[in-house]
Amino acid sequence: MNYSEALDFIHTRNKFGIKLGLDATSNLLDKIGNPHKRLKFIHIAGTNGKGSTTSYIADILMSKGYKVGKFISPYVYSFTERIQINNCEISENDLAECATVVRDAIEKYNLTPTEFEVVTAIGLLYFERQNCDYVSLEVGMGGRFDATNVIPAPLVSVITSISIDHTEYLGNTIADIAFEKCGIIKTGSNVIAYADNPTDAVNVIKKTTAEKNVPLIIPDKNDIVILQQSIDGTDFEYKGEKYHINMLGKHQVYNAVSAIEAAKILGVEKEYIKKGLEYTKFRGRMEIVSKDPVIVQDGAHNYSGILALYDALKTYFSDKKIIMVMAMLKDKEYEKCISTIAPVVDTFVATEANNPRKATADEISITAKKYIKNVHSQPDVNKAVAYAKSISDNHSIICVCGSLYLLGDVNI
Repeated sequence: MNYSEALDFIHTRNKFGIKLGLDATSNLLDKIGNPHKRLKFIHIAGTNGKGSTTSYIADILMSKGYKVGKFISPYVYSFTERIQINNCEISENDLAECATVVRDAIEKYNLTPTEFEVVTAIGLLYFERQNCDYVSLEVGMGGRFDATNVIPAPLVSVITSISIDHTEYLGNTIADIAFEKCGIIKTGSNVIAYADNPTDAVNVIKKTTAEKNVPLIIPDKNDIVILQQSIDGTDFEYKGEKYHINMLGKHQVYNAVSAIEAAKILGVEKEYIKKGLEYTKFRGRMEIVSKDPVIVQDGAHNYSGILALYDALKTYFSDKKIIMVMAMLKDKEYEKCISTIAPVVDTFVATEANNPRKATADEISITAKKYIKNVHSQPDVNKAVAYAKSISDNHSIICVCGSLYLLGDVNI
């Protein structure tokens, strides 16, 4: 297969939907030689902050000279973003080669894996073929029955921020969802948990690690001091040591602290930790993509993410009028999200994400009018951004948010 054929093959696996469970992935990996059994992992699960934390850890390890695989989802701009080594995306040829191996196994043994199970197999095969020293592996959804959880006990399991999301698969309460996330915790590993999780989540994390006799570190928020925040990044102090990150938002400081603790377990010295954190950038997370006019893109797509975005907008742009271009999926409590972000929004432009689960621009705008005075509806995201630009001035910023599926279609 060539690259185009490989993508077609991967996407045709959509017909099998979402099937939580490990048997299909384990069976597929067995048929291609069990590449995951020859790799060392840091496994990251949670509701929000998985991608950022995965990237922090990968960059820290890379700064010490290791060859580090990084597996993230979903992508924003290119499918190859999902599988990277030392921040270089998998080449189209390598993706096609690994996909061919996976396809041949599926056809030979009459297997029926889902799209995500296929992508997971391709990523693990590629990392093994490239002799990665470590793999920073982000869970797709949940944890316990996520395809990535076929791996043996990782060196470190990281539980990021936990909130309500994917309730149809993971449960309706924080405790239920935390239980699913904690499914990645295995005897023989170490666990780091986000410093600011709800009490119900913390209780489940503590219970799980105790049952599996696994060491747990939950950073103390009192040990974290934010020294300075600007659009150029954040300076903070943790346990008396000073750090700088380019990512914006208090939540990113907490994600960085999780990465610091993971790196310490892996024996990384502080100079490499600091270098890696300073290097880390992650697309679509409070990302400033233009300075004239100022345009910020953020993948906040659920209530917890919107809360973090709200805090960041108040922190960095309190003196600006905010023109918000938002699209959301129907299953993401979008009214709750809009009502939360409304106090900092001057003008709201409803648009649509390129996803079959999208809420329409009109549905979003009708909801937004309950909370915001200036509301406009434009289904085409680039026309929506163009309108936002037309009404912007030196006293305003444009924030494009609501779904990672939206950001890749924006032409700035």
